[in-house]
Amino acid sequence: MTEHAALKQRTAWLSIFSNTTLVILKLIVGLYVGAVSLVSEALHSGVDLIAALIAFWAVKKSLVPPDEEHDYGHGKFENLSAAVEALLIVGAAVGIVYESAQKFQSAEVPEALGYGIAIMLVSIVVNILVSRRLIHVAKITGSQALEADGLHLQSDVWTSVGVLIGLALMQLTGWAWLDPAIAILVAGIIFRAGWRMVTESAMELTDASLPAEQEQRITQIIESVPEVRSCHCLRTRKSGSYKLLDVHVLFDGNMHLSHVHAVCDELEELIRAELGTFDILIHPEPDGSHAPETKSSHYEESQQKITADDLSQH
Repeated sequence: MTEHAALKQRTAWLSIFSNTTLVILKLIVGLYVGAVSLVSEALHSGVDLIAALIAFWAVKKSLVPPDEEHDYGHGKFENLSAAVEALLIVGAAVGIVYESAQKFQSAEVPEALGYGIAIMLVSIVVNILVSRRLIHVAKITGSQALEADGLHLQSDVWTSVGVLIGLALMQLTGWAWLDPAIAILVAGIIFRAGWRMVTESAMELTDASLPAEQEQRITQIIESVPEVRSCHCLRTRKSGSYKLLDVHVLFDGNMHLSHVHAVCDELEELIRAELGTFDILIHPEPDGSHAPETKSSHYEESQQKITADDLSQH
């Protein structure tokens, strides 16, 4: 197992342990105190725990090397786990709103609010530390699953702050309606974070291209090598923390094949050195052999060939 792989697994276990502890504590205190906002926060942490377990599974699965059924590895499992986490977040938000609406009809100031305030303070500190660790490791390893888990915990910090303020105000003012009101506010924050994760995960799962600035930088790296005349038809995508690209690179038509191959190896090293792990496919072409292609023209040509093949079979 590589150093990055071991780091990802250790960090995923940290998230599982912290979330398990917080879920148990919040649920016990929430039921004892009788505050719907605290019980809702326990539900949110329960979703965090499920998300952390999914992230751990995804990280472990994504580390499996390519096989006969997955030529490009198993990185998409990370993208899939992020999508599931996002749906869990949205579902938790809807559940909190439902419970809070019921509480409005019979709102009473819970007793022993001091216990609730104490557990929320502990939750805030723990989640700040764990989420920072998750996001830090995600940046180092390029793990989308750990990043999603870290962002999830960050949203939990803000909801915990909201619940803490609500509990403190209830204790000071005796306003019972603050309990369900704060819970609904928490639900809104959760839903917003979940919806953003849904859209991002959908983009990854549907093979969205890398950001335009990264594609532009890749082009600059390729065209900075003296032997390269130009490049076109650059295509990129992500599979978990694994990035893939293919590109057409133009060379002098008289250049020896071994020299072209050596330059292609150099291009791969330059791209990986600056932008991290990449599966790179370079299609060398003699300069001036045909008109430059674009992503769309390459796709249209492929579709026309498929259609022609289908017609020939009939």
